[in-house]
Amino acid sequence: MKQRPLPAAMLPYLEGKVLLIDKPLQWTSFDIVRKVRNLTRITKVGHAGTLDPLATGLLIVCTGKFTKKISEYMGMEKEYTGTFTMGATTPTYDLESTPENIKDISGITEDTIHDACKQFTGEILQVPPQHSAIKKDGKPVYLSARKGIEVILEPRPVTIYSFEIEKIDLPVVHFRVICSTGTYIRSLANDFGAALGVGAYMSSLRRTRIGMFQATDAMQMDDFANEVQKLVLSEGETNS
Repeated sequence: MKQRPLPAAMLPYLEGKVLLIDKPLQWTSFDIVRKVRNLTRITKVGHAGTLDPLATGLLIVCTGKFTKKISEYMGMEKEYTGTFTMGATTPTYDLESTPENIKDISGITEDTIHDACKQFTGEILQVPPQHSAIKKDGKPVYLSARKGIEVILEPRPVTIYSFEIEKIDLPVVHFRVICSTGTYIRSLANDFGAALGVGAYMSSLRRTRIGMFQATDAMQMDDFANEVQKLVLSEGETNS
């Protein structure tokens, strides 16, 4: 099939752009990449750091020649806000699976919650979730997890620069975390609950910052689609 010629208005995307997108709930990171490809007709598009479908917030998308910058952006520190729900765990460490192992949380106090944060600040070892895209023997481990096969994953060093509890409304705890690349907030939720002896899972997550890039500066996908459409229509009017 013959490829349609690239509109002149899309040439800047071919040369390279860094797009700040506010990923909506239920979209995968690759859904965003696919949408940008379809809108701009640029094949070379990638993102700098996966967000799970149940997470929202800042996703850096690079097009054209700027895809070479992806590894640079992926290495930047990240900031997240969200909630942990105490008193249960889930196989995926979030709400993509059903809460189980229900525990009584009546003995949990604000002091014990704040104290537990201290052991997860600084350089720590963290085991990634079984339901994650990390590859073992060339295959994403979530493929095995979905079949009920446990894969042994080694602990990995990550750095939690800041772990703050912003509000406590048990069983829900609101948090803010600044961390290094490679940190799984889902694993942090699971480990945090284990340290308190009652279990916990991540019930919401929003990425608010990557390096110097802020989610407040990010575009909604509908706004980006409208912007691209206006560029194409403007070019058509100019050529008519």
